[in-house]
Formats: sequence, C-alpha cells, structure tokens
Amino acid sequence: MALLFVSIALLALSGVPSIVGRGRAPALIAAALAVAGASVGSIPAARALVSGESSSFSHAWQIPFASFSVGLDALSALFLIPIFLLTALSAVYGYSYLRGHGRDGAGASPFFFGILAASMAMVVIARNGMLFLISWEVMALSSFFLVTHDDASERVRRAGITYLVATHIGTAFLLALFALMAMRTGSMEFEQWRGAASLAPSAGALFLLALVGFGTKAGFMPMHVWLPEAHPAAPSHVSAVMSGVMIKTGIYGLMRMLSLWGAPAEWWGWTLIAVGAVSGVMGVLSALAQHELKALLAYHSVENIGIIALGLGLGLVGVSRGMPAVAALALGGALLHVINHAVFKGLLFLGAGAVIRAAGTGEIDRLGGLIKRMPRTAASFLVGSAAISGLPPLNGFVSEFLIYLAAFALLGAPGATVFSAMPGLAVIASLALIGGLAAACFAKAFGTIFLGEPRSDAASSSTEPPLAMRAPMTILAAGCIAIGLGAPLVPRMLAPAVNSFTAGAIDASALAGAVPILTMLVAASAALIAVAAAALIVRRRLLSGREVKRTVTWDCGYAAPTTRMQYTASSFAQPLTSAFGALLRVRSHAEGVDGLFPEKGSFSSHARDFSREDVFEPLFATVASWLARFRVIQHGNVHLYILYIAVALISLLAWSFGGR
Repeated sequence: MALLFVSIALLALSGVPSIVGRGRAPALIAAALAVAGASVGSIPAARALVSGESSSFSHAWQIPFASFSVGLDALSALFLIPIFLLTALSAVYGYSYLRGHGRDGAGASPFFFGILAASMAMVVIARNGMLFLISWEVMALSSFFLVTHDDASERVRRAGITYLVATHIGTAFLLALFALMAMRTGSMEFEQWRGAASLAPSAGALFLLALVGFGTKAGFMPMHVWLPEAHPAAPSHVSAVMSGVMIKTGIYGLMRMLSLWGAPAEWWGWTLIAVGAVSGVMGVLSALAQHELKALLAYHSVENIGIIALGLGLGLVGVSRGMPAVAALALGGALLHVINHAVFKGLLFLGAGAVIRAAGTGEIDRLGGLIKRMPRTAASFLVGSAAISGLPPLNGFVSEFLIYLAAFALLGAPGATVFSAMPGLAVIASLALIGGLAAACFAKAFGTIFLGEPRSDAASSSTEPPLAMRAPMTILAAGCIAIGLGAPLVPRMLAPAVNSFTAGAIDASALAGAVPILTMLVAASAALIAVAAAALIVRRRLLSGREVKRTVTWDCGYAAPTTRMQYTASSFAQPLTSAFGALLRVRSHAEGVDGLFPEKGSFSSHARDFSREDVFEPLFATVASWLARFRVIQHGNVHLYILYIAVALISLLAWSFGGR
C-alpha cells in the first residue's frame, strides 16, 4: 500500500507548482509529477490484478463514523489501471493543449486535474463509507472546476451548473444508501456491510438507491443529462479523463456494493439489462444526430456505459441462477469494456482536441479534408473509431464478444425456455443494434471530418499538433490494437477481478473456455492483416514505374464542384435519424433545389434530448423558481450573515447537548 499512498500524494500535489508559479516550467513540472504519480501507482495495481492478492490499511479518524480504511484487491486494481494510464497521458497532452489555446498551461487547471486523479484513486480504494463519500465529493468538485475552466463563456458556466446539480442529486441517493447501511449494521466500514443487504427485506430498495446514485455519475439514461453539457465544455484532455475513467467510478461503486451484498436477486440483473439496453441504443442514436464532435463523443459514453450495464446485468442473472459460464463471461466482458472504453474513448477525445486546436471548431460540418493535413491524427482517430464500433481485431470487439458468448451460453443452457432466455435475447439484440449504429455514426464522423475537401478556411490551414499531443494518441491507438491481438491472454487477466467481485461464488475459470475461439479470431485477423499488407506492397511495386494521376471525383455534371456538394453530417445520417425519428424527435429543415441550374440547397436536422428538455429542464426551472424566494436573506448585510452563523452554531450545540 505504501507505493499507492506515494502515488496519490504525488497526484494530489502535482498541480501545486502551477499555482505558486507561472510560465512554462511550473506547468511542465506539474505534468511530470502527474506522470510520476500515475506510474508509481500502476505498479501495485498491476500486481494486485495479476495475482488476485488483497492488501489493506486502517487508521482511526476523529470524524464521526469515519476511519482511514483503504484496501486494494483485483476489482479495485482493474479500475485503478485505466485511471493511472489515462491520467498520465492526458497530463502530457494537456500541457501542450493548454499552451496552444493561448494559455501558458499553468494556473488552476493542472491543480484541479491532480486533485481529480487523486480523488478518483481514493474512491476506488476506500473501504469506509465516510471516506468514500468525502473522496466522492472532492472528485465532483475538482471536476466541476475543470469543466468551468473557460468560465468566460456562458455556455460553459451553464454546463458546470448542470453537472454540479446532477452529481449532487446522485450523491443525495448515496447518502441515503450509506445511512441505511450504517443503521442496519451499526458501522460505516464496508467489511461490516458484507452480506447485510441480502438478509434485509428492503434489499431491493438499497439496490435501487445504488442504481440511481451511482448511475447518475456513470451516465445511465435518463440520468445522463450532464454528460452532453460537461464534456464539450471541458478542455479535451479533461473530457478524456472524465469520459474515460471518471464516469467508471459510478460503475465501480455499484459493483463494490453488489460485491458486499451477497447473492443478488435475479430481477436486479433484468433491471440492469433494461437500463443498459435503453442507455446503449438511445445513446448511440443521440450521437448519430449530433453535429458537434465532443457532444457526439459524450453520447457515445452513454452508449458504452450501456454496454457495460448489459454485461453486468447478464452476469448477475448468471450468478443468481448458478450458471458460472454465463456469469464469468458476462462479468469478464463488462470489466474488460471498462478498460477498453477508457482506451478508445480517451483516444477519441484527445483526437477531437487535436482537431479543435487545429481548425478552431468542433462543428463537424465546418471541417473536412483533414486527413491530408493531419495524417497521424487521422490514423489514430480511425483506430479509435473502429475500436468503439466493435470491429475486429481491436479491443472493443473482444469485450463485446465475451458478452455475446455469455448471452449465447444462456440461450443454450439445458432446459432453457423462451422466458429464461429473454435476458440473453435482449442482450444480443441490443449489442447488435448498438454495434451497427456505432459503425454508421463513426463512418459519418470520420468521413465528414477527415475525408473530402475542407469546408472552412480554418480547416484548410490545419496542421498536425505538437509531439506532446500526438504521442499520447499513438500510445492509446497502440493499446487498442494490442488488447485486440492479445485477446487470448485476456481471460487470465480478468479472472481475479471476477473472483473478487463474486467473492468466490462463481468460478471464473469458465473464462478459459473463450480462449480457443479468441485464438482463432486473432489468427484470422492476423492473416487478414498480412494479406492486406502484402496487397499494399504489390500495389506499390506495380505502380512504381508508372505515372499516377489524380483527379476530382464524379461531379454530377458540374464543371466546378464546390465543398457544398459534399455530404454533411446531417445528410449522411438522415436515413437513420428519420427511421428512428419517433425516438429522437428530430427537427429537420430542408431547402430543395429548383430549376436546371440551382444556386443553392441545404439540409439540417436537430435531435431533442427528451430527458434534458422535457424532464430535467422543467424540473430544474421549477426548483429554481421556488428557491428564488429565499433570496431575501441574501441582502449583503455582513452583520446579519454573522448572526446566521451564530444561530446555526448555537442550534447545533443545543442539539448536541440535548442528545447527550
């Protein structure tokens, strides 16, 4: 645990140089300390994940119900590794990114970035309810200040408030959950909660509190409303960390509680499958209708959290039915997708930051042709796009394939009926639809941004970002490929984490059954890559002695085609958004062509977010209107403010002595 404490301390203090000093050197020191802290913490985390061994440390605190109780097991380690990896790479990227945006890279942003990384690690290793909630709140506040980094923008300020309100709604449910557990067990120590919920008649209520409380942070629909606001507002390296790992603390919290509560009820698994299906399908549909790159990626976070929920829900069904193969494969797929999503979503957000830095905009319809000007960024973004779409031989395919195997194992179980197979059928149908729509969405995104011709002057003058921004993207792209080609080794890596989550109730060795088929898939993928490489070499040799000419694409008879003749993001996605128009509530505007030589024509569309526009915005407006009545006490009189404090202190003292 000593190395882990050193790591967290380095991360927490990494931003101090940027506070006490200005200029390039303090920012560089801050990034170096963040990388050092993440690197040190990766050592015990990797050791715990591979060996499955647990370690713990506890020290008394003066805070009521609190103790500094921490622990490291395989489940915590699996979440720590992507936290440390993405923190280190994003710190390096952020140093150059902030300087490229007219900032010197110093100031409050590196400070809060280090606090965010340290608090995420503390959330994952906390073993006391009060310590967990304190770390959870520090994580929420530090990320709020990072989201509002560019606080001169009204849009950014609104996004920050939305995030702050949403995260504290979730925290309110967690306070209720932890209070009930403390009342039932007489302790806030997680170890004392083991098995307590499964014996209680209110276990279902505890599960629902955990689902809403942690699901708000994770981004389950309809609690996702803060993601499309906060991710586009934050700096891109912060968006990468928030989307890639911070929202996973919600998944971790839910899994930690479930691991303490003993055997789950089967309907818990059904509920998570339903939540996962809605989040996955609606998330990818909403992404398909977006025109701003970071908003598109934010909705894909909702989609991938849905995929994790599908695997987790199917795993709980397997545990409750005593089906080790189903449980191990589904839980293994869900846990692997936690890592995979951190890798490819971090890559995509960093790629989005490179595009925005170069072109000055994230509006997809104002981009185009960047593959000629930013070939390295385009190659990295293409790898991330294929990985998030679940295409082999990349990492996203492996985790989704394990969940598929679990679903088919449930369908093929002896004595299976239509009803008992329903969870498996729902998972298969959801994953298939999500995968197809994700591929269409990223064909739109990559094609519109990187292919064709520039749609603006800024896009036509774009250049590659500095090495400090390219290197993290290259490392993450290599990670997508390495995990995909190393798929046969994955089950062995996941087994300790699955055993830790189920407390040994399920034999995770069933994961080994996936090794032969994963080996065949990797071999087939390697052969395909080899054939493609050979074909490319042959093509180059055949063309080496010939003159190669380039010309414009077919121009439909126009002598001078313009960039307006290209597909836009709206027109590319229109067939799919129209097909799902009832769910997306798409508003379209079209100006058709007229005459033999039409001068103009246009098409645009906008999809409404039902949860945000029809549920939460009216709710927030009502609450704000009611709270506005209390503004009368904010009169600016300092003497009365001091009186308020005195009255509160006297009331607390009276309550304390009365209790005694």
